[in-house]
Amino acid sequence: MATIVNTTEEEPMLAVVRSTAELAWADAGAEVADPEVARLCAEAQQHVLAARWLDMANLMLANADLLLLAPRLSDKAAADLECVLTVICNLVTKAGSEDEALEIAKLICAKLTHQPGEKPTLRIKVLFSLYNLLPSLSGKALVYRKALELAAAAGKAAADCVVPTFKNIDAFVAYWGIGKPEQRDLFLAVTRILKDQKGMTKEYFKFLNKYLATFDGSADEADAIGAAKEEAAAAIIEFVKSSDLYQCDLLDMPAVAQLEKDEKYQPVYELLKIFLTLRLDSYLAFQTANSSLLQGYGLVHEECITKMRLMSLLDLSGHCSGEIPYSAITKALEINDDEVEYWIVKAISSKILDCKVDQLNQLVIVSRHTARVFGMPQWQSLRSKLGVWRGNIANAINTIQANKVTEDGGQGMQGLMIR
Repeated sequence: MATIVNTTEEEPMLAVVRSTAELAWADAGAEVADPEVARLCAEAQQHVLAARWLDMANLMLANADLLLLAPRLSDKAAADLECVLTVICNLVTKAGSEDEALEIAKLICAKLTHQPGEKPTLRIKVLFSLYNLLPSLSGKALVYRKALELAAAAGKAAADCVVPTFKNIDAFVAYWGIGKPEQRDLFLAVTRILKDQKGMTKEYFKFLNKYLATFDGSADEADAIGAAKEEAAAAIIEFVKSSDLYQCDLLDMPAVAQLEKDEKYQPVYELLKIFLTLRLDSYLAFQTANSSLLQGYGLVHEECITKMRLMSLLDLSGHCSGEIPYSAITKALEINDDEVEYWIVKAISSKILDCKVDQLNQLVIVSRHTARVFGMPQWQSLRSKLGVWRGNIANAINTIQANKVTEDGGQGMQGLMIR
């Protein structure tokens, strides 16, 4: 394919208009094409002289599909296409106001997100360039959101371009200063990209939590929170499936709590409650009555039993006074005596339990355990412990200071006696 961008001294914007116009009218013959190209170039010249940058953007984007939808491009032609789009994006820096720049950005985003399956990585690259050129924070948030929409629609290749930016999402949200509704849309867009990414289940669960946490249960959110039921159920299933997650705050979220009264999702909510507040026997009873539901969500019964045994062990640790008899473990986990140490080792290797085993007395001495739910009671307990530790440290400091004063006084008296 021939070079698109004119390499003469012509103004880059006019060169883009001329090149795309010539491409658009290439099959019409010189008698028809030349006057049309001249007309478009003259119109572009007028826009430049009058600083009508929004009109200029419309004109430059009019034939952009001819380039974006071209079936195959050589490396040189692809570079030329990127150059054309960059020149168009640069219009936002010429705009007379942030509002005008935002309107230009919206036009560019609409063009780049149309038919996203064609050259998606190039489109996303251009959107990121537009992001960097925009002066307004609201404009940057809009462009980033459009890049996520494009990535979600275009598939894995495009998703790979945006996933590395997700680690900075919290910084972006703070920088843009966007409100809860905008954050909600952003987190939901991220979850839709991560859902199909292999090896990113933790990140997917993390952003599902971020999305669900934006709902505070207020009356003015009734419609919005009702639309979050599917994501709430998805978060529950991801938690139950994961062999790395043993703590979550889903039960405290209004978006999740609404499932308790929903005919379709009530069993899913009950399953979450079992994993976070009950023991293995409750899960087994639930599975007997809901085996088809579990299979429908892709849950493997044996894997659920394994996780539920570890969760039951955590529950025992939370209710004991630091020592758990083997007999209590065998009963709660429904295992034989000779299996107790296996499950203790498994809990330690999963980093959810720190303990010592007293084989002689058949006891497990717990020094630390993961709390399945870390809500207000856990915060209050932590505050109480920190208060006790602070008091102990203060007492130790006072004792040391008192001993030092006594020691210094004794040395002073000894010096007087010597003199």
